[in-house]
Amino acid sequence: MATDDESTAWLVHGERIIYDNEWIKVFLTDVELPDGDRFEHHVAKLKAAAMTALIDTQDRVLLMWRHRFVSDRWGWELPGGLVDEGEDPEDTALRELLEEVGYRPATFRHVARFQPMVGMVDSWHDVFVGEGAVKIAEPTEKTEMQRMEWVPLSTIMQKIADGEIWNSGTLVALLYVLAERGQRGAGS
Repeated sequence: MATDDESTAWLVHGERIIYDNEWIKVFLTDVELPDGDRFEHHVAKLKAAAMTALIDTQDRVLLMWRHRFVSDRWGWELPGGLVDEGEDPEDTALRELLEEVGYRPATFRHVARFQPMVGMVDSWHDVFVGEGAVKIAEPTEKTEMQRMEWVPLSTIMQKIADGEIWNSGTLVALLYVLAERGQRGAGS
């Protein structure tokens, strides 16, 4: 296993908040590169997020078709949302499944933790996989999506290639599921 070489680490001399609200904090961070070059770098810190790939017994995943105003694009996404203060990401993922699509999984597990835009944004994202979907309620969040569909896992790579799946959390989760199933064999 490789070891960390501290001689290539950036040194942080300090930071100051230049914008702060409930959604985002923007910092101006005083950093020094290993070669001695020193400058201020913008860093955005966001709340953590959690999302779930919910898989049924027919090798389909539950996706939501929704519009994102920031990029003015439509795409398929997994149920998920922001982790509330003091909330465990697993609880967030289960809460969002119920609120957004009305399902609970029979089995549920954490599969990945990632940062979607390292270098400028600090926001942990936790990915869960649920199987054995059980419909227990109607969604209470009525503005989250235009529609939801059970999408065959066999069509996911084409949807990614076609630009229909472009959300980072959805990509990480679905590519994980596809890789795992490829190792175990389809339908396992």
